[in-house]
Amino acid sequence: MKMNKLSLLLVLLTSQLAFAANFTVSSQSLIEGASIAPENYWNNFGCSGKNMMSDLTWSNIPEGTKSFVVTLYDHDAPTGSGFWHWVAYNIPAHIHHLPGGVNGGVLPEGIIQSNTDLSKPGFFGPCPPVGRQHHYVYTVHALKVDKLTLDTNASPALVGFNVWQNSLGKAELNFVAGPRR
Repeated sequence: MKMNKLSLLLVLLTSQLAFAANFTVSSQSLIEGASIAPENYWNNFGCSGKNMMSDLTWSNIPEGTKSFVVTLYDHDAPTGSGFWHWVAYNIPAHIHHLPGGVNGGVLPEGIIQSNTDLSKPGFFGPCPPVGRQHHYVYTVHALKVDKLTLDTNASPALVGFNVWQNSLGKAELNFVAGPRR
């Protein structure tokens, strides 16, 4: 009897993981692994873009999802720990698309933009140093809770800690920026 319960538990866990593996995020304006357009660059730190966030659509949502968190992260920032360009949380489970736009675009009511590594909330497009190419990733996290109960000044690390405690799966869209001249 114990073996049957254990077998059933393993089947349930692996089927949930297999479904989460199909969780995807895509964009009409951004191709996986490709370079971003000039308008996507930030308009500061020597970059002259429009700070335009790409549209994002996610599908094959893990079962039991109650909310989402979406982030933009630079793996190659010369900080020793990368750089968080955008952190948005408490995205309701019925929302599967963000239209993007200048400064992140208009977000549905109730979504919280947490602090970035600039110590302030908002969307900050890519702006790698002159002559360097950086690898970025949009990540959509499916969570098993309706909301993260965090202070709106929470750091990306604190949001991340809470994400990992409540994660049902994640979907990623990778791209590059630079080198700029």
